[in-house]
Amino acid sequence: MTDKTNETGLSSDVIEVRAQKLARLRETVAEVYPAHFHRTLTNSELADKYADIEPDTLTGDIITVAGRVYSSRNSGMFMDIHDASGKVQIFSHKDTTPEEARALLPLIDIGDIIGVTGEVRRTKRGELTVNAHEITMLTKALLPMPEKWHGLSDIELRYRKRHLDIMTNEESKLRFQQRSKIVSGIRRFMEDDGFMEIETPMLHSVYGGATAEPFKTHHNTLKLDMYLRIAPELYLKRALVSGLTDKVFEVNRNFRNEGVSTRHNPEFTMLECYWAYADYEDIMGLVERLFESLAMSIHGTTEFMYGETEMSFKGPFKRVPMPDAVKEATGIDFRSIATDEEARAASKAAGFEIENDWTWGECLAYIFEEKVEATLIAPAHVTHFPKDISPFAKEVPGEPRLVERFETYCNAWELGNAFSELNDPEEQRKRMVEQLEQAHARGELEKQLDDEFLDAIDQGMPPAGGLGIGVDRLIMLLTDAPSIRDVILFPARKHRAE
Repeated sequence: MTDKTNETGLSSDVIEVRAQKLARLRETVAEVYPAHFHRTLTNSELADKYADIEPDTLTGDIITVAGRVYSSRNSGMFMDIHDASGKVQIFSHKDTTPEEARALLPLIDIGDIIGVTGEVRRTKRGELTVNAHEITMLTKALLPMPEKWHGLSDIELRYRKRHLDIMTNEESKLRFQQRSKIVSGIRRFMEDDGFMEIETPMLHSVYGGATAEPFKTHHNTLKLDMYLRIAPELYLKRALVSGLTDKVFEVNRNFRNEGVSTRHNPEFTMLECYWAYADYEDIMGLVERLFESLAMSIHGTTEFMYGETEMSFKGPFKRVPMPDAVKEATGIDFRSIATDEEARAASKAAGFEIENDWTWGECLAYIFEEKVEATLIAPAHVTHFPKDISPFAKEVPGEPRLVERFETYCNAWELGNAFSELNDPEEQRKRMVEQLEQAHARGELEKQLDDEFLDAIDQGMPPAGGLGIGVDRLIMLLTDAPSIRDVILFPARKHRAE
């Protein structure tokens, strides 16, 4: 037989042997893939229930467990089976296991899923064990697990075959269990704080709520081009207008047809919320309480490590106005600069490459990104953004070029973005028209004005604070993940080259 290998480096001879074993199983057992099998305990429940039994003890208790075979020793006399909760050792010996059950052992491979009924004991070495009385084949695996189940070394293969990654990598498995805990923790926190979760459309006929390139599709029945949403903002604000609730949120996917990096994925999870009769100061407190709650749920403390860096989610976080941060980093005092021309000149004089049509606010924001962002390791709220780049936030009283907006940074990453939301309908329309004109000037001719949203705002939206948090980046921090693809179960990827 020619020895071929598949993409995991496994011999096709091994795969053929498994196929032959499956054929023999079909001849000798009633059903190789039975529809019904009921265990009495998970492996972790078994471990908890019998945690106190002494070594070299037979309990007399008969239980049923199930799981995937991860190791086999002495021709199957000892096997370790794992379920999602943990592992247990299975012992099959002529003194305890009937011949009919032992006859199955040569047909069991690592990776198969079996059920075992037997007596619980603790071995002399202290290993919790089930003495097998019955063994049931539940699933014959036709493909072997990766060599020695040490995991997949090829990073791209880990993302493409996530089932093998989790099957053979406890760190990866734990990370996705923690992700589930974090997402449910966000929902629980928001609901406990009085927020109502609603569901807004994923398909938009007019895309908006953020500046990004959308994914485009087509609705055949309506004969309408539509877009996967880039943000739920405009629908959530309409819920505020309706009076359905004064505190609304959604945790769900957004889609942006943009680049991929260690911190960017085109499909990502966002928390977005709006709080009537609150402002961006209130939202800062909300963020701090949320982050603190999540750190406690995962680590039992607000202090944790990301790589070699110690992080703390204990509030309050440092608050830094953007003009002050830039002045401290570069010496340029944007508050004392009166015009766009002066801002460009001062920026160029300091060695920054500035476009000739940039405004005062665009210069300030660019220098902040170049000189300040990378220094924001401990959690911090950067406040007082330029109005030029924040068209939907309210002005800072007494400083009309700045708005009541903040972004939360940690590990030099932006984690959240929040405003004291604009609710003046005339000003809202003016700014959205200006934004549309700018988009058309950039060649984004499909961009349209959302008249239905503007009609709702004309009805009157209460003053409110709004927030968006990138959930995936937050999970990266809390689970010590180096890439966003490590916390997205099935990340976007190129097809494997044939």
